[in-house]
Amino acid sequence: MDLNIPSFLRNQGIKASYQRIRIYEYLMNNRTHPTVAEIYNALITDIPSLSKTTVYNTLNLFVEKVLVEEVTIEGSEMRYDIKDPKGHGHFKCTQCHRIFDVPIQIEKIFTEELSEFQVQAQFVHFVGICPDCLKKNS
Repeated sequence: MDLNIPSFLRNQGIKASYQRIRIYEYLMNNRTHPTVAEIYNALITDIPSLSKTTVYNTLNLFVEKVLVEEVTIEGSEMRYDIKDPKGHGHFKCTQCHRIFDVPIQIEKIFTEELSEFQVQAQFVHFVGICPDCLKKNS
């Protein structure tokens, strides 16, 4: 998908600064659920004026505008993922520590028991061993 990121950000009510464009571009091209530090380390060579605070504030803005979601599976380590309008869950491997996107059918999760609640966020997380690590272990 070819996305004109500056236009996309402006259409979302976000000033399309060079740093914001590059951070969003990084998230689009690196679907690895990176941390602030990983994004910062990946971009600092190309953007010497970049600070971790700028990365953090930009990600918070993207979360506020529902372009990016925060992913926390274990502990307090915050990771970031491009918002998927179809929805998906996450699986964290306890051996290699990678996080995988898992397709889910959100509509099947919402049951009659939730009908009187106002759901503001939804998170589906699994923790276990990925197929690659299972193969290495056998």
